[in-house]
Order: sequence, then C-alpha cells, then structure tokens
Amino acid sequence: MTNPKPQKTTMLFFARDIPNICSLAGLLCAMLAIYYAILGNFPAAIIGVLWAVVFDWADGIIARKMTGRTDQHRAFGGQLDSLIDIVSFGVFPAIFLLSYGEFSPWFLPGAFLIVATSAIRLSYFNVFGLIDNKTYMGLALDNNVIILAFVFLFEGFINHTVFSIILYALLMVFLVFNLAPIRTPKFAGKWFYVLIIYTLILTVIYGWIY
Repeated sequence: MTNPKPQKTTMLFFARDIPNICSLAGLLCAMLAIYYAILGNFPAAIIGVLWAVVFDWADGIIARKMTGRTDQHRAFGGQLDSLIDIVSFGVFPAIFLLSYGEFSPWFLPGAFLIVATSAIRLSYFNVFGLIDNKTYMGLALDNNVIILAFVFLFEGFINHTVFSIILYALLMVFLVFNLAPIRTPKFAGKWFYVLIIYTLILTVIYGWIY
C-alpha cells in the first residue's frame, strides 16, 4: 500500500497571510497609480505609487516580526512581492512616461527599457539576493519612484516639452544605476519612518495640487 501524496496548500491560503495582504494593498495602490497616470492626473498617480512603496517596505517588516511562518510562506511571499514590484516600479513608470509624453512613439523605447530593466533586475535579485544584509547590487527599483516623486514637484515651473525630455533622461539614468555593478544601501529600520513622513508630506502637497 502506497502512502498518499501530501495535499498541496491552496493559493488562497497564502493570500490570507498578513504580509501578503499588505503586498496586495501595495498592488492596489500601484494599479490606482497606473489608472491616474493613463488619465493624465499625474499628482494622483504619484500619490498612489508612493503608498505602493510604503506597503512594499511594510510587508517585509511585518513578515520578519511574525512568528510561525513556514518556509513556504516566506517563499510565496518573496515571489508575490517580486511580481508586484514589476507592476509598481516597472510598469507604472513606463506608463507614466508614455502618458506624460502624450503616448508619442518616441517614448515607447524608453518605456520598454524601463520594464525590461525591472524584469532583469528582479530576476537577478530573485536568484542572488542581497550582497549582504544591508547592501544591494545596483540601485533598488523603489528608489526610482521615490526620487521621481520629488523631481516632479518642479514640473509646474518648467515648459511641458522641456520637462518631458528631463523626465525621459532621468528615467534612463535610473536604468543605468539599476543595473550597474555598484553597491547601494538597503534602507530599513528607522528609514521606514522617514519614508512614511516623506510620503505623508508629498501626499499633502500633491493632494493640494490635485
């Protein structure tokens, strides 16, 4: 008599895990950001993606503080987080660039490079991970949108055409640093509170602009 195969845990079982719920909340924020970017409401889009960053950082913090999570929970959470990252920090900035460029075909190559770079970087990270507990290889993708949110504050003071060129160039510079073989710090611990304050301040500013 053969032993029965162990029953596989269902997908929705992992979806109920609190860190994964946090990750999915970040995905919702990213989807709202994409929606508003397509509509051309760039302040609302930036608010959405900043909160996507907050949830992206929070899910790892929650996961590390929870007890009783299995290796399966950690593996599933890691994969879910990575897939959501490509939406938040790959697809979103690509659509943001396209929309700000009024969907001109000249902006398509840049949009493709953004998504391709995100896929390459996240694939590399999934295989090799961090250099050490506090160091990334290359610039982390979430840093791109954190910087973008600050730079976009000056959009109203610059001609649209000129700023579209600045935005295009800035995002292409980010790609170089995302893939560069350089060491960059992993912001954690107290930096999470800095991120929350930064996000709240920019949410108020962009909300006022909106």
